[in-house]
Amino acid sequence: MPSLFSRKSAEPAAAPAPEPAEPEVTAGRRQTLSKRELGKTTPKRVVAGRRVAEPPAANRREAAKKMRERQRAERLEAREGMANGDERFLLARDRGPERRLVRDIVDSRRTIGTFFFGTTFLVMLVGFNKNLNPSIYFAANALFGVMAVATAIDSFLISRTVKRLIKQRFPNSTEKLGRLYFYAIMRAISFRFIRNPKPQVKIGASV
Repeated sequence: MPSLFSRKSAEPAAAPAPEPAEPEVTAGRRQTLSKRELGKTTPKRVVAGRRVAEPPAANRREAAKKMRERQRAERLEAREGMANGDERFLLARDRGPERRLVRDIVDSRRTIGTFFFGTTFLVMLVGFNKNLNPSIYFAANALFGVMAVATAIDSFLISRTVKRLIKQRFPNSTEKLGRLYFYAIMRAISFRFIRNPKPQVKIGASV
């Protein structure tokens, strides 16, 4: 028989609210959902020194188009590299530090040979015209002779400069001086704007 003086039993404590059940997903899926909820994105991995592989072409036409674009880009790079004197793209005749020095020697001065072709063209025009005064033929031929002698003297001076600087800066060079002389003379008698590789020094610059 219960006692009349006993205290009422304390009310039972409120049961804790049930935790929301987590969705049954894999660990990788749960991680993806968490990043989306936080508004974060996974950064792309960049591997230094590697080119990103292009997606495969959908058909033959697209593959041919990509190949043409790649070949065009390679030709443009090679043309620009050759014009700027990049050793990777130069022809065998233009490679080497000795030939670069020869080009700088020629490009740093005004050469008489650049006017030789103009004189030759003028003499040819005079020769084709049979109605001119004979004195004009004589003057044209005399001018041609003077320019030829002046070009020869200028070529000799350029060759002497090439020999002095090559001996001074490349004493152990295996390049034959005769080939360097011919290389310098052929560049000296060509117009400056058509020289390839392009001149890297200005006229009057010290070499």
